[in-house]
Amino acid sequence: MKASDLVIELHAQVVAGAGNLDREVTGGYASDLLSCVMAAAQPGNVWITLQAHMNVIAIAVLLDLSAVVITEGVHPDAEVLARAEEKGVPVLLCPQGTFSAVAQLAQAGIGGVR
Repeated sequence: MKASDLVIELHAQVVAGAGNLDREVTGGYASDLLSCVMAAAQPGNVWITLQAHMNVIAIAVLLDLSAVVITEGVHPDAEVLARAEEKGVPVLLCPQGTFSAVAQLAQAGIGGVR
């Protein structure tokens, strides 16, 4: 599955990194604790969170994640989106809660890292 397929599965809005939606998704990780993401997410994973600040983009770059899905209708500010675009990080917004988004992606075949 590619990051572009996440958009379809979640009926998500792409707000940054549209040029990198061809990245392969290797699995998924859901957490709002940055330290947990840094310790467990793997390169190519999609990260599902309701966090929408600059550190999310920094961690996505550091771990070479395929995309970040921000749930619950949370919208990053313009500065965060500009950094995501600059770094090529696909940021997808989805209105449903984290649990629902994870369930949808699991049904679509994306496995967890643990």
